[in-house]
Amino acid sequence: MINYREANASDVSTIAGFQIAMARETEELDLDREVCTRGVQAVFDDSSRGRYFLAESDGVVIASLMITYEWSDWRNGNVWWIQSVYVVPDFRQQRVYAGLYEHVRRIVQADDSLRGIRLYVDRRNVRAQEVYTRLGMNGEHYQVFEWMKTF
Repeated sequence: MINYREANASDVSTIAGFQIAMARETEELDLDREVCTRGVQAVFDDSSRGRYFLAESDGVVIASLMITYEWSDWRNGNVWWIQSVYVVPDFRQQRVYAGLYEHVRRIVQADDSLRGIRLYVDRRNVRAQEVYTRLGMNGEHYQVFEWMKTF
């Protein structure tokens, strides 16, 4: 059985490990463990930065995602952005992410101050796009542009 829960500070190391694995897998990028760990810890130090949610199987964390917040003046409420999604390879294609997403969606549905959920996905990640479509999300409206400092 898979359980879903909000992460706590004792999960920092696991989440940082997931982020390092994801960056390597999706972007062939090697993140600095210390920097990444501090970045994850910063979310627990200041909840205005976001929240993490986890999936567990037999008490072992097998997936995580991070929520960040966007104020929508159009909707007079917050939109939750899903970021940093990672599912342990042995648990992929078993609806683990679908359960994690549904856990988050129920929280949003029950809170009148929350207006919806968004995420972005690499255009090349067709498998993830198919999953998001099956979950009832659509990518018809927006294209994300970014400028990021390099260091």
